[in-house]
Amino acid sequence: MIQIQAALFWAYAVGATFALSAGRQLQVWERINAGEGPRTRSRAANPYLALTALFAAVLMVPTGLFLLWQNPAWATMHVADGHEGVWAGFVLFYAGGIPVAAIVGFLVAQTLVLVGAGYWAYLQCVGGYFLLFGTLIHGWDGRGYERFLSPGAADFTHWPRESVVNHVLDFLTSGTFLALLLFGAAVIGTMLATEIGWLMEGWSLPGADEDRAVPRILGIAIAAASVHGLPFVGALLASVLVRLVGGWVGLPLFAVVAGLTLLHRRSPVRWLYGLVGVPHRHWRAGADDGYESQVTADRPA
Repeated sequence: MIQIQAALFWAYAVGATFALSAGRQLQVWERINAGEGPRTRSRAANPYLALTALFAAVLMVPTGLFLLWQNPAWATMHVADGHEGVWAGFVLFYAGGIPVAAIVGFLVAQTLVLVGAGYWAYLQCVGGYFLLFGTLIHGWDGRGYERFLSPGAADFTHWPRESVVNHVLDFLTSGTFLALLLFGAAVIGTMLATEIGWLMEGWSLPGADEDRAVPRILGIAIAAASVHGLPFVGALLASVLVRLVGGWVGLPLFAVVAGLTLLHRRSPVRWLYGLVGVPHRHWRAGADDGYESQVTADRPA
């Protein structure tokens, strides 16, 4: 249900976020199957991975294809003016790429969670959403938000002639926005319900109360702000820096700010991550006794 250029980034971010939300369950799943045969260790036997692929295939792909058919100009960020400008292979790539990107995001984040690098799994979510918002806000030519707020090809072409307020009002009264509103209630609503449900399910497992340092409602709010809000602010900041000082200076400057914010051992983001109670330890299968518990600290010092 999002423009094609940003869709794969969103799918990857959704897959990674789903895996992080179910991180504690995935660790239990790994521990239960540690000594079992290859059939029970099959990727297809993982219910969380299967539900992630189902979400991408049943909700993300059909809504995106509907908007591509209804308004190809908007769906392609006005690269194409109509159906005749959309290559058929592009549609196939979109339909197949969304589930693949979601599965890849899930598997990467799951791997990081299982080796005790939960914070790096969280960074997969941040990176995916940053690229999503960066594409919608700035795009490849600095006109990302103009392309998003222009429901028709003529609106985008005539953008300089009208004020931003008029363009926003035109977009809010367009059929494209109505479709986004309806599909967003289903897709984003299901996405948030799944993330919150899996997070709360993980909190009910042994050890969760020791890791979660805040009430559940506050933990959900912190998780939402960290996964969805922080990348949006980062994309907005990156776009402003590029517009003010140019890409050659703005992007390196933003990289320094992002590195200090996300990677420093005493960064506020790491501290907030430690409050939510997502996994910071993992189990590794042993050769003799079947289960060997290994704790890996990934919390801020």
